[in-house]
Amino acid sequence: MDIGTLLHTWIHGKLVGTDEFGNRYYTHKAGALYGRERRWVLYKGRKEASKVPAEWHAWLHHTSAQPLTEVATQARPWQKEHVPNLTGTAGAYRPAGHDFKGGARAAATGDYEAWKPE
Repeated sequence: MDIGTLLHTWIHGKLVGTDEFGNRYYTHKAGALYGRERRWVLYKGRKEASKVPAEWHAWLHHTSAQPLTEVATQARPWQKEHVPNLTGTAGAYRPAGHDFKGGARAAATGDYEAWKPE
């Protein structure tokens, strides 16, 4: 965590709530700046924007005026567990034919005909 952000949060921040990942959400004590309330998040652990739940994302981006209620943060039966963004790691998605998966692509089916100018 950046020391400047941490100091700014201690001095000017007012804790609004936390989420299931341990991220903490803040608003500025002084209120609105240029007609808009300042809001930010301090991530627990690695800074990863995909760890912000949809409901908190809406609050951070001023889509909803009020912070969440406990009922809104309950996971629905159809929702999956959070999977972190694995881009740039060994667990990243690599399609068939990728160099790290052997580099062998499926043979062409023959249904392609190249365009020729007239």
